[in-house]
Amino acid sequence: MTFTPAPLAPFESLLPLVPDEVLTHVAATDHVLPGGAGTLVLLTLDNGQGPRRPATLGPASLLELGRAVDAQAERARAGEVQALALTGVEGTFAAGADLSLIAGIEDRTVGRDLARLGHAVYDRIDAFPAPTLALVNGTALGGGLELALAADHRVVAADARGFGLPEVRLGLIPGWSGVWRVPHLIGPEAAVKVVLKNPLDNNRMLDARTAHGLGLMDEVAEGDLLEAGLAFAARIVAGDDAALAAARDHRDRDVSDAAWDRALEAIEALQAGRPGRDLPARRALQELFAGARTRTREESAEAEAEALHGLIGSDEFRRTVYAFLDLLQRRAKRPVGDPGKELAREVTKVGVVGAGLMAGQLALVFAQHLRVPVVMTDMDQERVDRGLAGVRGQVEKMVSRGRITAEQGEALAGLITASTDKSVYADADVVIEAVFEELEVKRTVFRELEPIVREDAILMTNTSSLSVAAMAEALEHPERLVGFHFFNPVAQMPLIEVVRVAETSDEAVATAFELSRRLRKTGVLVHDAAAFVVNRVLLRMMGEVQASFDEGTDAHTADHALDPLALPMTPFTLLAMVGIPVAQHVSESLQAAFGAERFPVSANLQRLIDAGKTAIWAKDVRRDKVEEEAAGATGETIPAGTAALIEQGSSPQTAEELRRRVEDALAEEIGLLLAEGVVAAPEDVDLCMILGAGWPLHLGGITPYLDDCGAAERVNGKRFHS
Repeated sequence: MTFTPAPLAPFESLLPLVPDEVLTHVAATDHVLPGGAGTLVLLTLDNGQGPRRPATLGPASLLELGRAVDAQAERARAGEVQALALTGVEGTFAAGADLSLIAGIEDRTVGRDLARLGHAVYDRIDAFPAPTLALVNGTALGGGLELALAADHRVVAADARGFGLPEVRLGLIPGWSGVWRVPHLIGPEAAVKVVLKNPLDNNRMLDARTAHGLGLMDEVAEGDLLEAGLAFAARIVAGDDAALAAARDHRDRDVSDAAWDRALEAIEALQAGRPGRDLPARRALQELFAGARTRTREESAEAEAEALHGLIGSDEFRRTVYAFLDLLQRRAKRPVGDPGKELAREVTKVGVVGAGLMAGQLALVFAQHLRVPVVMTDMDQERVDRGLAGVRGQVEKMVSRGRITAEQGEALAGLITASTDKSVYADADVVIEAVFEELEVKRTVFRELEPIVREDAILMTNTSSLSVAAMAEALEHPERLVGFHFFNPVAQMPLIEVVRVAETSDEAVATAFELSRRLRKTGVLVHDAAAFVVNRVLLRMMGEVQASFDEGTDAHTADHALDPLALPMTPFTLLAMVGIPVAQHVSESLQAAFGAERFPVSANLQRLIDAGKTAIWAKDVRRDKVEEEAAGATGETIPAGTAALIEQGSSPQTAEELRRRVEDALAEEIGLLLAEGVVAAPEDVDLCMILGAGWPLHLGGITPYLDDCGAAERVNGKRFHS
């Protein structure tokens, strides 16, 4: 310990500023350590909100925790307590600072003071006059993980998961020493993953064994966590040489200058390779990480407080709070138009029509999350065998990467079967089609299914752009049909567009929403319209960029005009990932529905399709080594064979002109789909674009951005949000 914790009393001035804080109380209980090692006092954080509702830490909660630690420190100095432990309740440890409270802070100095209060409390744990440990029983996010890191040791429940420092994704930085402690604990190279890479990878979380392997956790408790924690503490208190040596060996990480050099190079490469490197939170995090190399923890703590002072109240944070709290935490969990789970049909068997790539992904996600039999069909045995082999290959990858055990993999693969005979759907509760995106093909499938399935079975279509109502016309009982549109890759993308038409029953819609929840995805109700929400908006954006390129804008300008938005990928990269034929097919559907003025079909793209080209740039998502080397450092070279097929006009645009063109087009398209009643409100458009297209949180969803840039008022005469 290099400095004395700050007194708590001055921070009481924060209490009147956050009167709505959900209090996290601290209960202290004494426990006898094994082997006569003395007494451990356990501080349990409980916000009284019920199971699996992580404790949050606002000013009053932090002050209560700090005073609880002070009280136990007095006992430790008196010889009454030999160890201190912290834990949470019901499968959660702590979620850190209360984001909703921070969002309501208008005075930025309050954010700085809240950061300093957290340090004052956590420093008390670091300075405790006896060994300390965190018993990590579940979710530990942000300040919750930082709380665990403030202890001398950490014992984690084997089934615990949900550990991370997601702050940079939310427009903030880890403000209670996480950005300093993590590199010094597990080495700077591994720390890059925890503090930056995982948050940028859609907030990827760590589980118990991964966190232990990194060195964040000292021991994994296979049985009872408290019992394991008491045994661990007893060994440390008793000075057990083997236990102390094991702890030292587990923490033997490379923190050399060379390791720091490599880590700083890695963080620079990661920043350069991900859109949004110039966002304030990203810049602040990189500076703090680099500073952690030479700063003391006290110096880093003050730098963190100053960084938060600048970030809280910024446009980035304001928009992020809307996207994260209002959309992902609230609206996503209470979707508009959900008739209620009590109307949902119980699902004990699922049918998937088709055995191609998408069908295989669907079968696997249903089997993995529902743990029920899933059966696929296709036209011939060769397709069936290929589909099953593809599913087994995906399961083998999950096993090889340690996501499931070999036994779990065998059980999962065993749930999925396939046949050429659709009679296997006779006892299915839900059957979803994943066949070629052609209306008459899908209508034929449903005509064939209806006489086979039970009268109460739910039928679903995974169409991305076709009319669900037109498919329902092929059924004698159209009320059983509902759209259930997944996004690719199915396992990763969290959105499902639930498509309701006039005939669709409440039972079918309720079943779709309940399945969404059980599949750990978010369902958003959309009404039948070409391409629904995500593809309609994306194709309008991509169409404007492609049209500008066709009219004469050079390729680099066209592809990078939207870079200031920090979208997940550029339009041409997205085009290559989706597949030019697929994008062209959806554009044709949209043109048929809404006209060529809004959705032109590019003659250039058709020439590329006819010639078998998969991308505009040489470097794309399916690039090979030869193409990549030929493309040079940026990879943005149009191969001669591709360039020869492209015909451009003589009306180029600047990046600024094209960006305004896209913004106005998006404002128009979203205004129109809202007027058509495709979704209930702008918030649903935002939610769809965040979950289905990776629209950045820092933009607050698409409609707040269009408000802020002026496009909504330029085009529609009013803002989407008042």
